[in-house]
Amino acid sequence: MIPVTIFAGCEIAVIGLGLSGLATARALESGGAHVVVWDDKEVARDEAKAAGLTVADLASADFTKFAALVLAPGIPLTHPEPHWSVRKARDAGVEVIGDVELFFHERAKAEAKGKVIVITGTNGKSTTTALTAHLLSAAGKRVAFGGNIGKAVLDLEPFADDLTYVLELSSFQIDLTPSLKPDAAALLNITPDHLDRHGALEDYARIKAQVFAQLDTDATAVIGVDDAPSRAIAETLHDSFAVKRIAVGGTVQTGVWAEDAVLVEMEAGQEIGRAVLDGIASLRGAHNWQNAAAAYALVRAQGVDADAIQQGLKSFAGLAHRMEQVAKAGAVLFVNDSKATNADAAGKALASFDDIYWIVGGKAKDGGLNGLEPFFAKITRAYLIGEAADEFARKLGGDVDHVICDTLERAVAEAAEDAGRSGAPEPVVLLSPACASYDQFANFALRGDAFRELVMRLDGATSVGGQGRAA
Repeated sequence: MIPVTIFAGCEIAVIGLGLSGLATARALESGGAHVVVWDDKEVARDEAKAAGLTVADLASADFTKFAALVLAPGIPLTHPEPHWSVRKARDAGVEVIGDVELFFHERAKAEAKGKVIVITGTNGKSTTTALTAHLLSAAGKRVAFGGNIGKAVLDLEPFADDLTYVLELSSFQIDLTPSLKPDAAALLNITPDHLDRHGALEDYARIKAQVFAQLDTDATAVIGVDDAPSRAIAETLHDSFAVKRIAVGGTVQTGVWAEDAVLVEMEAGQEIGRAVLDGIASLRGAHNWQNAAAAYALVRAQGVDADAIQQGLKSFAGLAHRMEQVAKAGAVLFVNDSKATNADAAGKALASFDDIYWIVGGKAKDGGLNGLEPFFAKITRAYLIGEAADEFARKLGGDVDHVICDTLERAVAEAAEDAGRSGAPEPVVLLSPACASYDQFANFALRGDAFRELVMRLDGATSVGGQGRAA
């Protein structure tokens, strides 16, 4: 835990009692603050009471007595409208911040600060964060990683000179962190997502770009340039810190570009290093080449040489629910990509395989399957589940053979049977839903776990060496 001492002796309100909210309350109390917590869900309030926290209905509280409101990132700050607690705080002139802001405040006053790497982007940030942490650890550095993945930032180890923090941050977290000041920051990509929480793509991109706003002269900015919003941000990065561009299928003057599973490191137009991804199942597909290129650039900025990075890449197991190769049954490969909760993410998986038996559906996001048309020829059959099944059936029409299965259980059974008799060299049963999960599952992880369990019950299913499980 990182005790938060900046509010010692003050009253602090904490709204939202998930992992980060509970960690925040504990860290504040450990640092001497008087903390009052609330969550709109009764079950969360009960858990907080059981943990010994002071729970009070803040809707009727006098917010002028609070030094700050610490808001969980899942609670609306601006759109579609501010949460009632945000309105009360602003009316009282009280600062609204998040747990990552507390992390950076504490770091600023700490004698031993360590290094901080921040990674964001619409897609790929979890894999890039885990890979960056893995490469640093494999090179002998002491690492703590968390944020939007794994542990909440205030549950990480206390600051130390030999410690490197690798933090995944969502746009929600960045929006609550005005003091965000890492030693290296990466923005992987920007595609339309969470617009219900940010209002417009331009606002979403502006918030993402804040990871670079306060970099010092010895810091490094890593930015993908394969999409227009990120390229526009890259053009604004003319400060004194180092800027490393990332591209897939196109070269860069300074940074890392990737093509045909090879990473090429460039400095002022000259190649200075490379790494090979061919044969690394956890980094299959062009989207993972982008993730690996960004991680390579971040780790090189921390002084790790290219040979050590190559060795670290070979031992990366990948993350659960992100193109996780679960099992084989005969020639059939079963892949769990439950984390693909939008069309753009699903497209990355569809681009990585052929002879696909695609399990898709759930609670549809804006745009549905738009943009996936170029991949339809790779899909032998689609198995439609959840609320989006009828809508997706209309979208696929006569372009993709499909069947409405409604449930994941039925989809796995039918896809496995069809793929098993296909005769293709390696047919792939792919769960890549392009949808949120919460029509049938509480989150994407539970959906992925259910897929894995269903697959492992199939006759002849053999685990693929644990590849893809969280490391």
